[in-house]
Amino acid sequence: MADPIHVSDEVATALAERRAVVALETTLIAHGFPAPEGVAVGLESERRVREAGAVPAAIGVLDGSIRVGMTEDDLHRFDTTARKLGPRDLAACAVQRAVGATTVGGTLAVARAVGIRFMGTGGLGGVHRGFPSTPDVSADLGELARGQALVVCSGVKSLLDIPATVELLETLSVPVLGFRADTMPLFYSAHGGPPVSARAETADEAARVAAAHWSLERASLLLCRPPTESIEVEPLIEEAIAAAARAGVSGQGVTPFVLSYLHEHSGGETLRVNRDLIADNAGLAGEVAAAYSAL
Repeated sequence: MADPIHVSDEVATALAERRAVVALETTLIAHGFPAPEGVAVGLESERRVREAGAVPAAIGVLDGSIRVGMTEDDLHRFDTTARKLGPRDLAACAVQRAVGATTVGGTLAVARAVGIRFMGTGGLGGVHRGFPSTPDVSADLGELARGQALVVCSGVKSLLDIPATVELLETLSVPVLGFRADTMPLFYSAHGGPPVSARAETADEAARVAAAHWSLERASLLLCRPPTESIEVEPLIEEAIAAAARAGVSGQGVTPFVLSYLHEHSGGETLRVNRDLIADNAGLAGEVAAAYSAL
């Protein structure tokens, strides 16, 4: 059987030459923003990665292949009809020749398979509110424990139980580094989260911490970058979660529903902050990847 993973020539060359590569998810393009905003965010993220001296590798499923590295035309194919792919969903989507957009966990699973160690994203999945009566824990956390990666994010997705997620990350021995911050950002807000396990002042310092961590045969790390602009939306998040419950939305459908609700009811404020922090995180991931490749 043919290898289901197709790596673009640019990414394959960069990996062979041990140059910096940053994985990017495609769920943000398909389900994180109203069209065509998602593609614009994806392209800006790629631009910021290149500006930092690294090669972007957007990951998703198209035409029966798990793609690592996309063209702009490829990115335009990820719309709301795309399947949302966690690690468990990749093989079936490829065999069935469906269009599939990868989550953080799905992206990490593919990145690990091809040797990519750095990723930029918006927020991490984790323990959902209401656990354990609602036993919903994102596969993102399991993938962090299975491989060696550094994920740059703005903390945990705002709709989740953040303290519980941080406790589980500690159980999984995943360091949570604050980028010039002593607490984990709350996605839309720079302040108010739990304390981080350590602080990194520069991309080079974060790269050196990652190298030391991996030399001890440990798994992944988070590098949490606070959003440049903070907004307070916790009451609106609670409204969105309640609206999802009334509508019977569950599982993988919750995050797109809540994001759409926030974008609509905040007058576009959450969309703007989300768009900016994703690009900023991609750029920082590129800086850390470039610093690591120079060690």
